[in-house]
Amino acid sequence: MPTTDALEEYRRKRDFGKSTEPKGGASRGGRRGRRPSFVVQIHEATTTHFDFRLEVDGVLKSWAVPKGPSGDPHEKRLAMPTEDHPLEYADFEGTIAEGEYGAGTVILWDEGTYSGTSTDRRGKEIPLAEALDRGHASFLLHGHKLHGGYALTRIRQGTDREAWLLVKKDDARGSRHRTPDPTRARSVRTRRTLRQVATEADSGQEQ
Repeated sequence: MPTTDALEEYRRKRDFGKSTEPKGGASRGGRRGRRPSFVVQIHEATTTHFDFRLEVDGVLKSWAVPKGPSGDPHEKRLAMPTEDHPLEYADFEGTIAEGEYGAGTVILWDEGTYSGTSTDRRGKEIPLAEALDRGHASFLLHGHKLHGGYALTRIRQGTDREAWLLVKKDDARGSRHRTPDPTRARSVRTRRTLRQVATEADSGQEQ
C-alpha cells in the first residue's frame, strides 16, 4: 500500500511559490475500471533528457532516460530512477523557473496507458509495484508513439545510485525507429517544441 509521504522528497525539492509544477495531493490508489497511465516528458534542464513515468500505487514512478525510450529491441537505454511524482504531473508542460530544482523547459512527448505483464515462475501475474521491487518489470505500452512490450530491469543496486535498463521487447511493435532529436520533437498535446514553449514563457504567453 502507498504511504501518505510518498511525495515527500518531490515536495522537499521544490518551492511551489516559485515553481509552476503541481504540488499534488496525498498519494492514492488509481481509479478502478481503467488502465494505469504512463507519460514521457522531454526535459531541457542542465542536460536534456527524457523522463519516463508509470502510474503505480497512486503516484508516478519515474526514471530519467538520457537518450529516451527506443522502439528498437536491440537498443538498451539507461534509466536512472528519480523521486515519485504526483499523478497531476502527467499534465505538466511548461517551464521551471531559473534557480529552482530541475530548472528548464518540459514538453509532453508521449502519453497513454499500460498493462502489466510480469509473471512469476508459475505464470501468475505480478503487480507492477511488486515486480519493480524484485528488479524486473514487464508491461505493454498503449501510447501515441510508444507501443507494445517493454521491460525495466535493475542493473545496479546498493549504496550507490540505482540504475535500470529500459528495453523494447522483440514483438510485432518493434522497429528500427530511434528516439527523435529532442530539440525537434513536438508535444503530443500541443505540437509545440521545447523552443516554442520556452519562447512563449519568456513572452508571458505560456499555456
